[in-house]
Amino acid sequence: MEILIVVRIEDSRIREYANHLSNHLTKLGHTVRLGPENLHKEQKKLFDSLSPPDLVVVVGGDGTILLTTQLMPVQVPLIGVNWGEVGFLADLEPEVAFRFFDHFSLPIKTEPRMRISLSIDGEYIGDALNEALIVTDRPAKMLKFLIHINGVVAERFRADGLLISTPTGSTAYAMSAGGPIVDPRVEGFLMVPLAPFMLSNRPHLIDSSRTVKVTLEAEKPAKLVIDGQIICHIGEMSTIDIIRSTKPALFVDAGQNFFEKINRKLKHL
Repeated sequence: MEILIVVRIEDSRIREYANHLSNHLTKLGHTVRLGPENLHKEQKKLFDSLSPPDLVVVVGGDGTILLTTQLMPVQVPLIGVNWGEVGFLADLEPEVAFRFFDHFSLPIKTEPRMRISLSIDGEYIGDALNEALIVTDRPAKMLKFLIHINGVVAERFRADGLLISTPTGSTAYAMSAGGPIVDPRVEGFLMVPLAPFMLSNRPHLIDSSRTVKVTLEAEKPAKLVIDGQIICHIGEMSTIDIIRSTKPALFVDAGQNFFEKINRKLKHL
């Protein structure tokens, strides 16, 4: 099996751990290579799409996992070794990863995680595994949003911002903003207004088969942030189209129950 190990932060402890893991996997008969010394979003891609690895192992936090999916030219099975604060996206803790790989082999069982594809005024911007965030460039200024679902006006409201989250991202910013925790097997768009002017503007979970358009009805400058990595400025009356991506992320099934894992992680917050 060909394995790529990805590390983002220039931390000697993480790099040392990644080297130990690489040596361990090599002894098990796998072909292993280490990714860039310091992963950053300006890179074009992690590997050649014509010869992708069988598995990507990410040593780091959730941000590193999100950036890794952004830099994959094609989505391949991925598993995270948590070296962050909480690590909702990482299934392995550093001390158990070695034992996990002792019994790991092909074929790799994966759990597809829905991503959302975003366009601004018809121009494709990128895919999000966690969420897309629309906020003003000016602090303490509200934006006005118009939401169309299947071509029908569903809601018009004012708020500090709007989160369009995947079920995977429901445990990230969306949860902090008052949204529900959503089973990752549910395929839908979670829309969470940030500090809405009216308390009646509540989060919505919309089936991913529907067409969703968000129009920015404001003269204020705003920006779209995808997974904390891609930032685009949005003009007045711009429309953001949201559809289910045809390229889901492929998380390795590590045999963990999602709800038990979330409950365990939340206890550390």
